Amino acid sequence: MRKTTFILPIVFIAIVGLLSSIFIVDERERALVLQFGRVVAVKEEPGLAFKIPVVQEVVRYDDRILSIDVQPLEVTPLDDRRLVVDAFARYRISDLEQFRQAVGVGGIPVAEDRLDRILRAETREVLGSVSSRDILSSDRAALMLRIRNSAIAEARALGVTVIDVRLKATDLPQANLEATFDRMKAEREREATDERARGNEAAQRVRAQADRTVVELVSDARREAEITRGEADAERNAIFAEAYGADPEFFEFYRSLTAYENALQGGNSSLVLSPDSDFFNYLSSPTGRKTPAAAASE
Repeated sequence: MRKTTFILPIVFIAIVGLLSSIFIVDERERALVLQFGRVVAVKEEPGLAFKIPVVQEVVRYDDRILSIDVQPLEVTPLDDRRLVVDAFARYRISDLEQFRQAVGVGGIPVAEDRLDRILRAETREVLGSVSSRDILSSDRAALMLRIRNSAIAEARALGVTVIDVRLKATDLPQANLEATFDRMKAEREREATDERARGNEAAQRVRAQADRTVVELVSDARREAEITRGEADAERNAIFAEAYGADPEFFEFYRSLTAYENALQGGNSSLVLSPDSDFFNYLSSPTGRKTPAAAASE
């Protein structure tokens, strides 16, 4: 009974010690075995590993490619046109011991803070050596490669490898953006004013040409009408002359009827004439012919 009392705690402690000495390294991570803060082993292969319980501890780090968003920063290219650059980078922990020495117990957050400062400095230096047109053109890929290559050397002291750097956005500052929009708006308004002026000028030319065409057409029409009217009057006079020559008395009668029609227009016409006036010669004749007195007077 006394043996069992002593053996069971020992077995329990042995089991607990054995379990606490075993740890598993996941395939997505790597681990450091520390003893009193000093690195004694680096576990890079996935699987089971061992450590001394209590004395040693395991610190795990992600072995995958990690991403970091660089805080937006203002850069001033060679043409003094300020730009706000938003970028991100991909990196990987390449040297666990160097990484531990560089960041200490802070781990990845401290490393990303220092890496952010490195990327910001390299981005400002590279983009400050070119013009804004180069940044916004197809040369952008070469500039990102330059930033990455410069950051690789700086980040090596952290035990990390910068794999890629990308510029997500390159915009004007808000104040400059509003000024640019105002300038663009003013330019478009000026262009619209010029277009309206040219349109009014073209409209004036079209209207002037149309008015000239109208005057020419009306003048031609009036000339043709006068010619036609003159030819008709001449033809009428010729007909009258021929009719007068064929039957003078009928012609005189016709002219009298025309005079009556013109003089007695409307329903309440009045004429004041002497009784022996020749105007009503044909009306006062019982035969409808000119009276002998009128004929004798002629």
